[in-house]
Amino acid sequence: MNLRVRSALIIFLVVILDRVSKLYIRASFAPWDVAVVIPRVFNIVHAENPGAAFSMLAEAPPFVRAVLLIGVSMGVMTIVGVMLWRLPKNAGGLMFASLALVFGGAFGNLWDRVFRGSVTDFLQVFIGSYEFPAFNVADSAITIGASLLLLNLARNRKSAP
Repeated sequence: MNLRVRSALIIFLVVILDRVSKLYIRASFAPWDVAVVIPRVFNIVHAENPGAAFSMLAEAPPFVRAVLLIGVSMGVMTIVGVMLWRLPKNAGGLMFASLALVFGGAFGNLWDRVFRGSVTDFLQVFIGSYEFPAFNVADSAITIGASLLLLNLARNRKSAP
């Protein structure tokens, strides 16, 4: 399968999984409801985040927050989209997949910001006494894509002459 087609498929799947999961959470859980899945390890919650990662800018005026967050999201998507389009076919599937994951995740969260004004988060993870901020499928795709991108760049740097 063509790598660009595969990238488009990854983007589509991330966006669909993100949309369906957020719609389910909003329909099934009241805001701030918590369902313990694995005690002290993993919960399903319903959190609405008007800000960026870790609720940054959540207290900023709504217009400023919207302009900054939507603008940054569109900028990231533009850069990643251009990178995806310009990648040579011999760049490898890992590079295409990692960029597609980042693009799909950014699109999923941008959708929420544009149409709802906040992003629905619902996955809550604990490691010992540390509680990660709630996140969603789009955040997971961005994190996995960025990690794979760094791994691919490190691997290619080691193999360079």
